[in-house]
Amino acid sequence: MGKAASLRKSFFESLDGILPVDRLFDGVPDIVFFIKDADGRYMAVNDTLAARCGLADKEAALGLTAEELFPPPLGNAFALQDREILRGGNPIRDHLELHLYPGGRSGWCLTFKEPVMGKNGQVAGICGISRDLHSPGEQGEDFAALSGAVDYIHRHYDEALRLPGLAEMAGLSVYQFDQRIRSLFHVTAGQYLVKVRIDAACKCLSGSNEPIAQIALSCGYSDQSAFSRQFKQAVGISPLAYRKKVARD
Repeated sequence: MGKAASLRKSFFESLDGILPVDRLFDGVPDIVFFIKDADGRYMAVNDTLAARCGLADKEAALGLTAEELFPPPLGNAFALQDREILRGGNPIRDHLELHLYPGGRSGWCLTFKEPVMGKNGQVAGICGISRDLHSPGEQGEDFAALSGAVDYIHRHYDEALRLPGLAEMAGLSVYQFDQRIRSLFHVTAGQYLVKVRIDAACKCLSGSNEPIAQIALSCGYSDQSAFSRQFKQAVGISPLAYRKKVARD
């Protein structure tokens, strides 16, 4: 175990109970925060989530599942996400989806969910946030179509994706598609595709012993040299150096 990992372990073991992260997010009204256990039951939420679900306080959400807390079809969709993460341990990032807004109306948000690992190395739960998207000029159908294209990138980043095809999928011109991606993720559409592929590569490099050439192919690169060049440009070090660094930490 590296020095940084050792310090982190000592710090968390020295704490008396769980960090009050939910209270930290109580002061952010446009972000929903939650922690769930291995059965998808809420173990912690912030005031924003409780208020939008019409609860008297956030303690009333504890022990409930998404299907019990949210109306259909929202609750069913959230619960399905939870089961996929708990089963496979894969995070959900930059996911465009409908959520509850103030007053009980539905609105679009960006959701991030990460698996929480137990001491036995198994997935023990989920933590996540959903951030409201405030774009008065956007129509709901624009986000719906864009959501499908962004989701396609996350599911098919290993393929030879082209921006014209992704833009067409969203019902937009390439310019419009790029502008929507810029407004949401603060990078160009091309940079966003690179980000998704590099994120996947980092996960493979840190969690497997696959040859780097094979990782390059599985992340949508036609050859290892192109992958290594783009990886170093994005991360600052080569794929091999990254793998060694993660192993030390």
